Amino acid sequence: MSNTWWLTPAREVDQDSREQALARQQQLTKPTGSLGQLEAVAVQLAGLQGRVKPKADKVWIAIFAGDHGVVAEGVSAYPQAVTGQMLHNFIMGGAAISVLARQLSAQLDVVDLGTVSPLNLPGVRHLNLGAGTANFVKGEAMTQAQLEGALAGGRDSVLRAKAAGTELFIAGEMGIGNTTAASAVACSLLSCPAPLLVGPGTGLDAQGINHKAQVIEQTLQLHAAQTGDALGSLRALGGFEVAALVGAYLACAQEGIAALVDGFICTVAALVAVRLNPSCREWLFFGHRGAEPGHRHVLETLQAEPLLELGLRLGEGSGAALAVPLVRLACELHNGMATFAEAAVADRPA
Repeated sequence: MSNTWWLTPAREVDQDSREQALARQQQLTKPTGSLGQLEAVAVQLAGLQGRVKPKADKVWIAIFAGDHGVVAEGVSAYPQAVTGQMLHNFIMGGAAISVLARQLSAQLDVVDLGTVSPLNLPGVRHLNLGAGTANFVKGEAMTQAQLEGALAGGRDSVLRAKAAGTELFIAGEMGIGNTTAASAVACSLLSCPAPLLVGPGTGLDAQGINHKAQVIEQTLQLHAAQTGDALGSLRALGGFEVAALVGAYLACAQEGIAALVDGFICTVAALVAVRLNPSCREWLFFGHRGAEPGHRHVLETLQAEPLLELGLRLGEGSGAALAVPLVRLACELHNGMATFAEAAVADRPA
């Protein structure tokens, strides 16, 4: 595998299947366009899967976890120990995403890229890239080797998903402090001030949000040389799990698996992936628009149309998982409805 594997172009969309799916949509017993985004989802998925009748039955949910050195700056409402504790909760079935995975009959793949307290949990893949990232207020968050290890950690989950016959890939994240890292990466890539993107994360008050924005502004000055550089911003300001998300989205596009993107942190990772390798954009669907203020801005930058808006700010891949029934129903409607000819229903005159 090349050491710049992330630059390999995405698999090409099957335009014949897409066009045939679009033609089918126009023949179904309903006014054209009346199912809105559900029609677009089915048609795009048909092109990605190379079949006129797409499916989203086999779902893979990867959870990437890592700790963040910037937590030392007081940017989170929760203590850092929660990252490791939640890893245990994921595999014991008590987390929101664990419940959703069961309900969706989805495979859950939990990957610990590097936490402050060394862990050895059955059912978790521990990559041990480091005891969390370094505090990016004082230096770069990751070394180049750690960055490449995290990108590969995301890719490897996709390769496991592909081997299992996955039709739809979801990635989620867990890491106390990761909205700070994601906000910093987005500010660096979009050259925008921190207050525009920074929000409460897991529950900061107004004073906490203001402090978080100040920490990010200070950091952006320190790492000004990386502004606009996708890989450089990710290395200097990101997290292990954010880099794993980037690697996963790029690998999905390269391996031919549609990805359903979750909330703010995942959408920032999607932005990094698209900046690194624009060909991956067509392989990304967006599950929801969350409560974190920066999410709307990053979605708009990607020209993304999320499926849901429920005021979510949990992470873990939960918003994307909640959108899976919509994707499945979009496929069922597309595949199962009768055409005007089959139902002997008069179509609109040409």
